Amino acid sequence: MATAPKLHAVILAGGAGERFWPASRQAHPKPFLRVDGEESLIQTTVRRARRFAGRNCVWVVCGREHAREIRKQTGLPSDRIIVEPRRRNTAMAIAFSTQRIAASFPDAVLAVLSADHLIPDERAFAEAIRKAARAAREAGVLVTLGVQPSRPEPGYGYIQVGRPVGRGHPGLRSVRRFVEKPDLTTAKRYLKSGDYLWNAGIFVWTAQTLLGEVEGLAPALHAALVPLEGVKRPGAAKLRAAYDAAPSEPIDIAIMERSSRVWTLPVKFRWSDVGTWESLALELGVKTGTTVVVDGDLAHDDRGGNLVWSSSTGKNHRTVALLGVEGLAVIDTGDALLVARLDQSPEVRNIVKALKADDREDLT
Repeated sequence: MATAPKLHAVILAGGAGERFWPASRQAHPKPFLRVDGEESLIQTTVRRARRFAGRNCVWVVCGREHAREIRKQTGLPSDRIIVEPRRRNTAMAIAFSTQRIAASFPDAVLAVLSADHLIPDERAFAEAIRKAARAAREAGVLVTLGVQPSRPEPGYGYIQVGRPVGRGHPGLRSVRRFVEKPDLTTAKRYLKSGDYLWNAGIFVWTAQTLLGEVEGLAPALHAALVPLEGVKRPGAAKLRAAYDAAPSEPIDIAIMERSSRVWTLPVKFRWSDVGTWESLALELGVKTGTTVVVDGDLAHDDRGGNLVWSSSTGKNHRTVALLGVEGLAVIDTGDALLVARLDQSPEVRNIVKALKADDREDLT
């Protein structure tokens, strides 16, 4: 009996995490933060990946400025850190890393993960990835994990599910369409209908299937990758030229929304992209009357319902006291203080935009 191809994990760690300012910065982005324990988000992601990925089959895609810290935090060998010369969104990051892995492992099955998600039930997650990998390998499809919604969340993309794909792959469904972030009223309707899942941005496919879809559906992206075909370690100049030529598109738009070979695996485990202070607060249990302190010293809070992160140290260390307020994120990093309503925290990226406009690169 033939041995099944190894399952590889590709972890994307190139995001800016601007909605997590001021804790997330260009030099120390969200994957490096510790938000729920002693490990950083990327350390937790690597540990989770090792539950299903083969030996030496965990890869991280990142920018050059973060490669050293990623090696330090994860312990991965340098040849498992795929360094991008510039940001070009997820389609190029995924397609290039897939092509790079396929040069050494042409039959590889890949699970593409984000470096900054929270998934407490690691066993259930690994089981779902293995189930999706079997479908991807046997049916030649692109599988995306769809999370059963627990609330009407306008901050997430959604997947409208279609029919079951058949007895050979129980639990998997066809995909009718992908929907970008809806308004709250629409999100409530999606939740009530039961036909929609959160789009977790977690994908499973064989290298050959994904690269075939890139060639057929994203010709500009394919053309940029052609000079790198079969090259295990491309030179810096050749790689820069490929990235300069590649379109800057998310994988959802470049491939997933165009492909007729997409299935989804509905899952019920807890998942959060911790994309905002509000989503972190919900994940950590902030509610009416209950405040959660991620870090620091909270001396007083007479109402509760707040999220406090006071990680400043040394002479700038401050004790936090709250009086008569609730529903706030209070984030103190020593050189910057954010006080925001939790339900307005998605707008934090506008602060980062304003800081960049004012050339305040020291704070971004």
